Amino acid sequence: MKFFEGCTTLITGASSGLGDEFARQLAPHVGTLVLVARRVDRLERLREELLSLHQGLQVLVYGADLSDESARKNLADWLEVTAPPIDFLINNAGLGDHGEFVTSDWDKVRSMLDVNISALTHLTHLLAPGMAESGRAAILNVSSVASFFPLPNMAVYSATKAYVTSFSEAIAMELRPKGITVTALCPGPVRTEFFSLAERVQGAEPHYDSMPLFVVTPSEAVRAGLEAVASDRARVVPGSFLAIAVFAALLIPFVIIREVLRRSAGRL
Repeated sequence: MKFFEGCTTLITGASSGLGDEFARQLAPHVGTLVLVARRVDRLERLREELLSLHQGLQVLVYGADLSDESARKNLADWLEVTAPPIDFLINNAGLGDHGEFVTSDWDKVRSMLDVNISALTHLTHLLAPGMAESGRAAILNVSSVASFFPLPNMAVYSATKAYVTSFSEAIAMELRPKGITVTALCPGPVRTEFFSLAERVQGAEPHYDSMPLFVVTPSEAVRAGLEAVASDRARVVPGSFLAIAVFAALLIPFVIIREVLRRSAGRL
């Protein structure tokens, strides 16, 4: 964790799940945390808790709906006036949807595209030039193991994450000479509220018990992401069993993968 000592870190989607966990693991090490999310009340509670535990830490809170382009520009303007220069950007905010594409709600699909793709790309575009001036900075984009495969019943979500992983890999090559490392964190199932919010049936829960070897805790996923950033790795899949399974699956001809996914669509 010495890699992050004294840096200024911006975390999107910081009000819950992995974003909350990123803040907790980084708080003992960084100089300033900038927490961004729509639910400001949650951010304020997290801020008070972190300040009570870590003397000398500065925590700034900013409420924004990152699906709105003007909100992203306003955030960048606010950062310029209020916060120290950003050294570490964690693009964690993301939305999901589980169900057939033809029956999806377009407003939910549009929000998913706006947050998972547009917000991540736009914030990177707004902040990367300033980060390059420091000569030592990092970007962590939270993608998904779904980025490696087109998943039935999660068609748009997996497509957005395929974009995130590809985009991260490409700019990692572009930005390394400027002193900025870029990492794509590609977790599988993580025990957060994400899947519950993605479900269209109220009260539906993911069947974590059916895939125990692939499930990781938020703590494990975040730790893997931070270790990958510190090691300048372009991509990481948390959990050794899942990482091996993904590596093996990517060696299989896609015609076979497609048939397996088609047959598994109901269970997915």
